[in-house]
Amino acid sequence: QVRLVESGGGSVQAGGSLRLSCESSGLTFDTTPRAWFRQAPGKEREFVAGINDIGSSFHYADFAKGRFPISKNSVKNTLYLQMNSLKADDTAVYYCAALRSIRSTTDYDVSLWGQGTQVTVSS
Repeated sequence: QVRLVESGGGSVQAGGSLRLSCESSGLTFDTTPRAWFRQAPGKEREFVAGINDIGSSFHYADFAKGRFPISKNSVKNTLYLQMNSLKADDTAVYYCAALRSIRSTTDYDVSLWGQGTQVTVSS
């Protein structure tokens, strides 16, 4: 019954910005951990950024640190990824995920995936 729906993807030139959103339906309040992942063509899905249940702790892949801040509005059940200084190799399908827990960029438990949104960065 609970669904995650991403939006905000699209095409942008290198150096530009996009903000991705992930709305969670079926919940009154979103107080669970969340994360963003991405998958480029021919590549494995990789962790991008994560946030804990109350938005006080953050986890970032090296490529995302300082560029892709993650945040959420628990009342609106919406997760965000602000993507700045975009590079061509940021091109990928970006997925949001609900988590049961998160301790680090490599230690987390995914409970639900969104459908993904395409981000294409042109040089």
